[in-house]
Amino acid sequence: MHENIVQLKRKAQDGKMRETDTLDTKNIFRLIESVPSPKTEPFKMWLATLEKERI
Repeated sequence: MHENIVQLKRKAQDGKMRETDTLDTKNIFRLIESVPSPKTEPFKMWLATLEKERI
């Protein structure tokens, strides 16, 4: 998935502008869905609920 990562400059805690890895919304959801931990299930269900409300 690394080909979908874009680097943008953001202000860091030290006040300097640093390049930061970012993803668009579609790829953020793909990343979340790819996490195999059972601890992520409540978050995945919450996201599914949000999406259902949008439709």
